[in-house]
Amino acid sequence: MLIRLLRAHLGPYTKPISLLVLLQLVATIASLYLPTLNADIIDTGVIKGDTGYIIRTGGVMLAITLAQMLCSIGATYYGARTAMAVGRDLRASVFDRVQSFSSREVGQFGAPSLITRSTNDVQQVQMLVMMSFALMVAAPIMCVGGIIMALNQDVPLSSLLVIVVPVLAVIVILLVRKLRPAFRGMQTRIDGVNRILREQITGIRVIRAFVKDGHEQDRFGVANDELTDYSLRTGRLMAFMFPSVMLVVNVSSIAVLWFGAHRIASGGMQVGAVTAFLSYLMQILMSVMMATFMFMMVPRAEVCAERIVEVLDTESSVVPPVAPVTELRSHGYLELRDVEFRYPGAETPVLRGIDITARPGETTAVIGSTGSGKSTLLSLIPRLSDATGGQVLVNGVDVREVAPATLAERVGLVPQKPYLFSGSVASNLRYGKPDATDEELWHALEIAQAKDFVERMEGGLDAPIAQGGGNVSGGQRQRLAIARALVRRPEIYLFDDSFSALDYATDARLRAALLAETSEATVVIVAQRVSTIRDADRIIVLDEGEVVGSGTHHELMADNPTYREIVLSQLTEQEAA
Repeated sequence: MLIRLLRAHLGPYTKPISLLVLLQLVATIASLYLPTLNADIIDTGVIKGDTGYIIRTGGVMLAITLAQMLCSIGATYYGARTAMAVGRDLRASVFDRVQSFSSREVGQFGAPSLITRSTNDVQQVQMLVMMSFALMVAAPIMCVGGIIMALNQDVPLSSLLVIVVPVLAVIVILLVRKLRPAFRGMQTRIDGVNRILREQITGIRVIRAFVKDGHEQDRFGVANDELTDYSLRTGRLMAFMFPSVMLVVNVSSIAVLWFGAHRIASGGMQVGAVTAFLSYLMQILMSVMMATFMFMMVPRAEVCAERIVEVLDTESSVVPPVAPVTELRSHGYLELRDVEFRYPGAETPVLRGIDITARPGETTAVIGSTGSGKSTLLSLIPRLSDATGGQVLVNGVDVREVAPATLAERVGLVPQKPYLFSGSVASNLRYGKPDATDEELWHALEIAQAKDFVERMEGGLDAPIAQGGGNVSGGQRQRLAIARALVRRPEIYLFDDSFSALDYATDARLRAALLAETSEATVVIVAQRVSTIRDADRIIVLDEGEVVGSGTHHELMADNPTYREIVLSQLTEQEAA
């Protein structure tokens, strides 16, 4: 998965990568040439007392060192830029894919896991790319070049490499095999910590209300301890790796000096050649250490790459049409024909046999007990989810054939949990219509009964809104969400229990103002409160995913026991009449 992911995202950067490899090659060759020059200085200059040769060769070494430094700086620059660009592209790819997900896919992964995958997981892959450009490109060149140069110095002494290199390879392979499952467990535990933190921050008021601070601290402590245990486990393995490699390096150095001294005594080598051979051995072992460091990062990056690819390979259940319809001739006509919705693997559908028609100028209400499928029904119209059976038609065209932008222009949804984005009141209201004027915003706020409290806010339309609308009350959030839909002026309004946080007086004023504003539009209201929907032109009663009644309030009170039961659970017989 890691190779596949990198191949796909490194493709656009072949030119800087080629330049980087060239610079690394030049820098490594320069580094490999320096010990040979140093050996010449010792054997020809120092031993023979030729000061001029020492100065000339030393000058060449300085020039080569300068070239090596410049090439290394250039390689690091291009490597860092390319790695950052790959990280940017990966984050954008994950974000774009998540944006295409329906609520089904988002629920499948979970918000904490998606956040971890688009941040921490991408960061691990990005770090691997950057370190690969800095170390992994130079390591094989240095290793192979070092072996060749060592053989050039003395072949018998080079036999030590036959023992040293395989020993290092075995150590690295054994540790990497153990690191991979440890890193997978660690990433999973990071997901868990993120999930618990997200729940506790979001639900802080509930925690305080039920005095569950201690329980939540223990819950977080368990997740935190599990992450710590896995981190310590991987840390111990990584801590064992460097001492093992350094042990091999130091033993190898002693062996070179020992056998090299015997070679010098027998006249088979010169002092400079032993010094150069020792330098080449260090370079070979350093290249192996660099590869070792990289291999320590590979298991975690591989796990992260699998998690990223899992998101990128997940297709949304809401697929854009191949030949989208961009023009709808009718105005605000909504029809559901024998609609069914079933979650994957579920034995029974959430909705079945739904037949509803809503026309412009009419208000259609949907009511039912908790879990009867009201919100699910409403989510099928703007294609937050797709019906698994039947058809949802807007202006006579199946929504699955309509271009998403066209459908969004015709349908305005006020969700059950209104969400406001960080910014200002104006930026939230213009979310669906960026070119809306201030007059249009104030008009929408007046209809939504939000004008008074926005005027009282410091800055008015420019008043700041915290993430999620945390600095306004639930009722104010609902009214701002309703105003946001009104600014867009769609043909079909969908209100998903959007009046639940309003008091009865505000609810009544808002609905009265909506009647005039939406007189030519189709309005569909899902509500639990009977007073909100009793004046609707038609009320649809849902029970366990099926339509069990349809008609006006008085008709349903007369002959529909399900509706009557819901009404009388909220109102007296006299109030209901």
